[in-house]
Amino acid sequence: MSICLVSFISLMLLSLVLFIFGLKFLILDLVIFIELELVSLNSSPVVMSLLLDWMSLIFMSFVLFISSAVIFYSDQYMEGDLNLNRFILLVLMFVFSMMLLIISPNLISILLGWDGLGLVSYCLVIYYQNVKSYNAGMITALMNRVGDVALLIAISWMLNYGSWSYIFYTDLMSSDSLMFTIGLLVMIAGMTKSAQIPFSSWLPAAMAAPTPVSALVHSSTLVTAGVYLLIRFSDLLMGNLASYLLLISCLTMFMAGLGANFEFDLKKIIALSTLSQLGLMMSILSMGNYKLAYFHLLTHALFKALLFMCAGAIIHNLKNSQDIRFMGNLMVHMPMTCICLNVSNLALCGMPFLAGFYSKDLILEVVSMSYVNLLIFFLFFISTGLTVCYSFRLSYYSITGDFNFYSLHSLNDEGWIMLSSMIIMVVFVVFSGSMMMWLIFPTPVMICLPMSLKMLALMVSLIGGWIGYELSKFSMGWAVNSMKLYELSYFSGFMWFMPNVSTFSMNYVPLVLSFNLYSNFDQGWNEYLGAQGLYSYLKENSLLFQYIQSNNIKIYMVLMIVWLGILFLFMLI
Repeated sequence: MSICLVSFISLMLLSLVLFIFGLKFLILDLVIFIELELVSLNSSPVVMSLLLDWMSLIFMSFVLFISSAVIFYSDQYMEGDLNLNRFILLVLMFVFSMMLLIISPNLISILLGWDGLGLVSYCLVIYYQNVKSYNAGMITALMNRVGDVALLIAISWMLNYGSWSYIFYTDLMSSDSLMFTIGLLVMIAGMTKSAQIPFSSWLPAAMAAPTPVSALVHSSTLVTAGVYLLIRFSDLLMGNLASYLLLISCLTMFMAGLGANFEFDLKKIIALSTLSQLGLMMSILSMGNYKLAYFHLLTHALFKALLFMCAGAIIHNLKNSQDIRFMGNLMVHMPMTCICLNVSNLALCGMPFLAGFYSKDLILEVVSMSYVNLLIFFLFFISTGLTVCYSFRLSYYSITGDFNFYSLHSLNDEGWIMLSSMIIMVVFVVFSGSMMMWLIFPTPVMICLPMSLKMLALMVSLIGGWIGYELSKFSMGWAVNSMKLYELSYFSGFMWFMPNVSTFSMNYVPLVLSFNLYSNFDQGWNEYLGAQGLYSYLKENSLLFQYIQSNNIKIYMVLMIVWLGILFLFMLI
């Protein structure tokens, strides 16, 4: 049995067990809190804590279920890879770090899982070992370090309270002004991990990793760690902090939705859609609805993992081509994959009675009922329209139209391992939304809206779909991406210049300074007069002496003539 099959079976069984326990804890409203004291430092005990409640158990079961499907899928996607075992072990370490983060009510044990995610994600992003992967891995690791530093400062600040277990201070959080600092630091940590503005540029760059890793990272593990942390610290998000996070997350949602409409890389379009959904979760969380954010976290994890799996199957079949302009008419060649892609795309758009609808529609209706200003309201609904827009554009480019790849290239749906893991996910994408809705919100929520607001989400989605269809027409796409509208498409498609800001602005001055130092000192007069000059002088002299001592007859004859000449001169004198 291969390592993929063993991992798949064990993770799937563990997921099932945790889901059953999660249901039991949810129905009985149980919480188990386990503490193991390791050492006491300045009367602050360093403890290993575990918090088992319905939220952590159900989230863990979802993470394990998605990881099991992704590992099974990797068996075929990564076939021929000489280091498959190492890849699977890295993925398992990644999942283990996420588990540690989920069940930790203690900032120190959270940091262990948090840093484990950061380190293993770097190893997975640079897996293909080319220049693009190295650059992507570096920006991913360094951006996440900002959040790690914020978490470390929060740990040192919590020494004021006598314990690092934030769960003991939930009542204090809402009243104590000193807790504002911890709230700010934890919010910055959550924003870096979940790639909110201005830390967004690492998320599309992390697409350099293999597709199974993208399916795992962008659905239920790395990027959702920030949202999950803020769900746990939701008592801290109030007042100015909540308003600031609401604005930032809504702008992130809008920026990602806009950028995806100008992108042609299949994986980057899906990555930007992840960024948009993370903005949606963060925004509803900052409005105080942590259960809604958690619900969308679960449903989004399922359909986004499926979306990446379909993208991986298409890329695998198209000989690693990711450009959607080379695709087209795939529904004839790969019908099953296209069905899965369409189902997950419609779930992302909020198609009624699929997983995404239950959480997304509820979020939009709660926003319509809430006391928010016009800017936030419009950002929410325009971003929803943009989601449908880029989804329809993606479908039009890849599924319908003309086949634009090599004429002799044959496509098929024969990868049964990849297909079977995708079909498992499709079942959950269709049914999990209603199931989780009944479990998390057992009493019906009263939503009282006028007809115009009730229909607004549907109207925005329909208009977004129509604009996406128009954008995908060749003449329109050509006009947008030609030199006529170059500035607009570059600004929108390049995430509002964020990669430039986060790379060139950070690197330019240090690199110029180091180059000047290098050229003036190391490669300047210092080099000529110092070690290099001495080296060349000794080398020339030693070569001369070596030549003289090489027992050459010509040298002997010349030396004899010179010697006779000197004797002759002395005799004349």
